[in-house]
Amino acid sequence: MTINQLNNNLKKSMTYDNRIEMARHEKITKNTGMKIYFAHPYSSWESGTNENTNGLIRRYLPKGTNFNEISENQLQIIQDKLNNRPRKIIGYKTPLEMINIELKLVA
Repeated sequence: MTINQLNNNLKKSMTYDNRIEMARHEKITKNTGMKIYFAHPYSSWESGTNENTNGLIRRYLPKGTNFNEISENQLQIIQDKLNNRPRKIIGYKTPLEMINIELKLVA
């Protein structure tokens, strides 16, 4: 599922680090209607879920990975694993379970 496939009621906001990959954040806001916030430099506690998720992604794609060599299928497998991994912050539910709960609430 992509961000554009989500129900508008579920698109609330996104928080990012101040890095070059977010240079076009206005385009994301325009395309999704989501507000984008940026964490202050050296303030990782402002985006704890991001930091945790980055660590989980690095288990599959370590620093130095050439992303030109990663297939869409490989990315989908990693996405599926992460979306089906229980998270303490959401009561040991998976992100997929939480999105399904949210979808039922807004239906």
